[in-house]
Order: sequence, then structure tokens, then C-alpha cells
Amino acid sequence: MSKSKTITTEEKSSLFTPRFLIALLLIVAGIAWLVFYYAQARGNPLAFPPVEGSPKAVADLGRWNYVIGFGLLMVGLMVSAHPSTPLGRGRGVVAGMLGCFLVGLIWICTFYVFSDDLSRLWILNDLGQWNLVVGIAFMAVGFSFATKWE
Repeated sequence: MSKSKTITTEEKSSLFTPRFLIALLLIVAGIAWLVFYYAQARGNPLAFPPVEGSPKAVADLGRWNYVIGFGLLMVGLMVSAHPSTPLGRGRGVVAGMLGCFLVGLIWICTFYVFSDDLSRLWILNDLGQWNLVVGIAFMAVGFSFATKWE
């Protein structure tokens, strides 16, 4: 018997619930924002003279673009930890929890191993010490999955 009284059996057996679709949309939007900013709007700050990115409205946000992208990604993962989604019940909880823990650990370890020269690692090279925050945020989302584990 489920602890949650508000989730019906039909919602638990359905794969594409509205919450799951919203979670997928948020995750994809976060990844797309990060890719778009890094590849297009960021420009090339290492060129001489530095190349401006476009569109200017996005480029002017600077590092706030990473907050937006990673924020959408983390919120999408946290929304997917609900029992009405496949990641929020059964084995999905364990997969989501361990996945977030491992991604966070790998993110932090990669940052420390390559911290002398991050120039070849996309996104990590722009964040500097903020990479620790990103890794810890992935682990925090893993704890949101851990609260759903039965």
C-alpha cells in the first residue's frame, strides 16, 4: 500500500503523467539553455579581441545564464521525484538518487582533477569554483529522491 493517499492507481501505472511531462520539459529546457548560452550567446571571451555573443539580451546576463540553466535542470529533476512519475516510485527512485549522487561526485572530482587547466572542459571552464556548487546541487537533488525511497 502506498503512503501517498492522493495518487491514484491509474496515475501510478501511467508513464506519461502531466507531472512527468513537465519534469521532462524543465530538464530539456535547462540543458538546452546551457548549450545555447555556451555555444552561441557566450561568444568567445578568450579571443583577441573578445567576440561578443548574440542575442545581446542573453549574453548580457553573463553567468546568470548558468543559474537559469542549472536551475531549470535541478527543478525538473526534483519535480520528477514525485510518486506519480516513473522516477518517483519503485526502482526509479533508486536510479534517480544514485544517478544524481554519482553525477555530483563525478562533477566535483572532474573539477578537482582538471582544476589546473579547465580550458578544454566545456561549462566547467567558465564556472571556476562554482563547479562545487553545481556538484553539491546534484547531490541535494539526490536527497530529494532519497526521501521517496521505501
